[in-house]
Amino acid sequence: MENKQNQQGELKALIEKIKDIDTAMFSTVEPDGTIRSRPMRHMTVQEDGTIWFFTGYESGKSHEIKQDSHVNLSYAQPNNNLYVSVSGHAQLLRDQQKIEELWNPALKAWFPGGKEDPNIGLLKVTIDQAEYWDTPNSAVVHLYGMVKAALTGEPAHPGENKKINL
Repeated sequence: MENKQNQQGELKALIEKIKDIDTAMFSTVEPDGTIRSRPMRHMTVQEDGTIWFFTGYESGKSHEIKQDSHVNLSYAQPNNNLYVSVSGHAQLLRDQQKIEELWNPALKAWFPGGKEDPNIGLLKVTIDQAEYWDTPNSAVVHLYGMVKAALTGEPAHPGENKKINL
């Protein structure tokens, strides 16, 4: 029970870190094993950790996911020294109810036919593991870490690094 609560707390912390980052580098595996990344705007991160993206149903990434569902999402906020890597599995869907729920009029730029565009699809990413690096932005914290490292011979750890398995 305690482990389940700990996992829920870690998932909540992860969601808090990525929910306001609009764009992720979305990586898939090509049939020859090459890893391919492209920027994508995520639409929402649900409380259970499910991450949703709109995509072209007949896109290259959609075909790659049909071959190998392993994906990685990389998020960054360099100004805040926050970096997040999410590994999981993606599923390509045509769920009209979810499309209606997540639709934003700005998406018409990619889907001219709107919510009924014949090429509209959703990517549902289920998180398996994640890791984040969250370092305070303060120069004082960095200076303290460097001085401490110089005096003790131990490496500086000016922020938080956490691995999460779900």
